[in-house]
Amino acid sequence: MEIQDIIKKLPEKNGLTQEQMAERLMISRQAVSRWENGETQPDTESLKLLSKEFNVSINTLLGTPRQLICQCCGMPLNEDSLISKEKDGSYNEDYCKWCYADGKFVYQSKESLLDYLVSHMPNPDNQKDEDRRTQFDGYLSQLKHWK
Repeated sequence: MEIQDIIKKLPEKNGLTQEQMAERLMISRQAVSRWENGETQPDTESLKLLSKEFNVSINTLLGTPRQLICQCCGMPLNEDSLISKEKDGSYNEDYCKWCYADGKFVYQSKESLLDYLVSHMPNPDNQKDEDRRTQFDGYLSQLKHWK
């Protein structure tokens, strides 16, 4: 879906007119109209405002141009409801809501995350815990948070 189509749906979904949406974002109605018609696109600050005001990630506003993956645990972030948020309510698209919440990391060390994964992840092949830990560690070590 194109960014203009996504922006068109925001006021409809929230029961707002273009004018009301413009007021909430502190911009002109004409700017909203140009976004909806595809004449222009929101700048970075406007995308941040749209994201926060309408509780939608910037990635979703842009038409989901990239596959997000939690940079702590590696979980795909294919829905906004899985993406973490900062204390101010803005999305942090680098992490899932289980690894990062309210501006804080849940796992203070890679070891604590590995402990959790070994004890909670399915083990259909009945691998030894040490082997699974090594496998998880190899994957996690590739993620931004643990590099």
